[in-house]
Amino acid sequence: MHHNVRYNCRVLFLNRKILLIRPKMLMANHGNYREMRWFSPWNQLRKVEEYFLPRMIQEVTGQDTVPFGDCVLSTKDTCIGTEICAELWNPRSPHIQMGLDGVEIFTNSSASHHELRKADQRVNLVKSATTKTGGIYLYANQRGCDGDRLYYDGCAMVAINGDIVAQGAQFSLNDVEVITATLDLEDVRSYRGEMCQPHVESEHKPCHRVKVDFSLSSGDDIYLPTHQPITWHFHTPEEEISLGPACWLWDYLRRSGQAGFLLPLSGGVDSSSTACIVYSMCVLVCQAIEDSNSQVLKDVRWLVGDESYRPQHPKELCGRIFTTCYMASENSSVDTCNRAKDLANQISSTHMNINIDMAVKGILGIFSLVTGKMPQFRTNGGSHRENLALQNVQARVRMVLAYLFAQLSLWARGKPGGLLVLGSANVDESLTGYFTKYDCSSADINPIGGISKTDLKSFLLYCVEQFQLTALRGILAAPPTAELEPLTDGQVSQTDEADMGMTYSELSVIGRLRKISKCGPFSMFCKLIHMWKDALSPTEVAEKVKRFFRMYSVNRHKMTTVTPSYHAESYSPDDNRFDLRPFLYNTRWTWQFRCIDNQVSQMATNTTPKQ
Repeated sequence: MHHNVRYNCRVLFLNRKILLIRPKMLMANHGNYREMRWFSPWNQLRKVEEYFLPRMIQEVTGQDTVPFGDCVLSTKDTCIGTEICAELWNPRSPHIQMGLDGVEIFTNSSASHHELRKADQRVNLVKSATTKTGGIYLYANQRGCDGDRLYYDGCAMVAINGDIVAQGAQFSLNDVEVITATLDLEDVRSYRGEMCQPHVESEHKPCHRVKVDFSLSSGDDIYLPTHQPITWHFHTPEEEISLGPACWLWDYLRRSGQAGFLLPLSGGVDSSSTACIVYSMCVLVCQAIEDSNSQVLKDVRWLVGDESYRPQHPKELCGRIFTTCYMASENSSVDTCNRAKDLANQISSTHMNINIDMAVKGILGIFSLVTGKMPQFRTNGGSHRENLALQNVQARVRMVLAYLFAQLSLWARGKPGGLLVLGSANVDESLTGYFTKYDCSSADINPIGGISKTDLKSFLLYCVEQFQLTALRGILAAPPTAELEPLTDGQVSQTDEADMGMTYSELSVIGRLRKISKCGPFSMFCKLIHMWKDALSPTEVAEKVKRFFRMYSVNRHKMTTVTPSYHAESYSPDDNRFDLRPFLYNTRWTWQFRCIDNQVSQMATNTTPKQ
């Protein structure tokens, strides 16, 4: 608090003294961030005031006041400025003016979250910051789960004059990582002598400099070799899915006080992806222990309740902390049961087969006793309402049983603790609402809720090679299905893409247009008739757009109760803080759909050959 206003600040110390307090000037107030809910930006460019330290701080530092505001440090040999997190991403980044005013070293303490295919943006921004005006950029980023949906993925780096010279790990179970580089300030000065011209602004405001009796260099530094440019190693999206959510799960598990995870494993792509991420987590944990990470070993021993335990293999650890269960009904096929069992065997999870028919019949018996009616599936002559209700009963029974076994399965085995229930609805299903409210999508956390079906399939192919999980080949070859309707001659008669009326690949495109391009029905139609012109006619595009927005608006209410998911995708429909929209819509979209119909008619008229 400064003058009764709350600022987000960075405090710079040296030898038990506070050198300056730098308040953040440009706030992160979009997407996952609502910084202005808590803080005010410092809008006074180049202004510095006195800040009176609290008494408890005065007793430690021996100072009464310190500089507070937009200022930089001037040491005996250089000048150091600072940016805070989102200021690097802003078109008015402070490093531009600081660089023109002679600041040679920029530092950034950041909390930048992981998103698939985002790392190169971060690297390019740092490179660009030092390419334009020269200089050294020290970028430090938070690492770990924030207790919410985000995972901060490190990527610390050092850059000089547009080149990266040191790179930190993007994904790691280490709580702290320090990277260093030896650089020559004369290289910055030579670069700027060529690139930067004197100020020509009529009212240039120089940075306020706080003088520091300290030097970053010494007379014998000439004998130190400087770091040379490196090529940044970027992970593939498949590697990112394997590592990011796995680190997030580990951080969540060790902080939750639970003893492991339980996953309803259906034998499909989504639940199998969740299982593979848990197995990847076990691989990372074992690797960290092998690399002498004592904190990870301590956390593992606490989880399993054995102070002498040391995992020898990821499969062994997986068997201790991961339980999977296949919840069969009369509508389940033998194929999906076998696929789930085979994958569980290959990752060595503790696996159970549970039949839910008794519970489903009991619930329907209660309904029949009260109403005198028994609903029927569509294949047996039932209405759409009956058919949907019978599917939902099965799905919701699975959720109830998942939580029962999560609470008591370890108790039944004579072991302490409970299990966190994992969900496995992907981002495209959340977008359309293609899941049952309070079914197995309702869990404690969901590592794949921000990942598209297309990316998950690629991830499973990666796992086949990376972890030798050959059971995934059969899972990938099978059509996606919920298996909630009666089988036809023992075979699945219901598929996800047929139910939705569009493919998962099409959904990914629609999702990006809705969120990133901010498209409504008509503007989306106008874009898709060009994007899909080689595959679909304008009429077919119109039907898909209308179908999507009907599904989206009818089911948007489900996002208010959706399981907290790992944020991995820029078109996530997460209602909690990333995608704040209404959950009650006019599902007829009267004006928008009429515009689409008029456009289709006009296009048909224009393409009709003249007689």
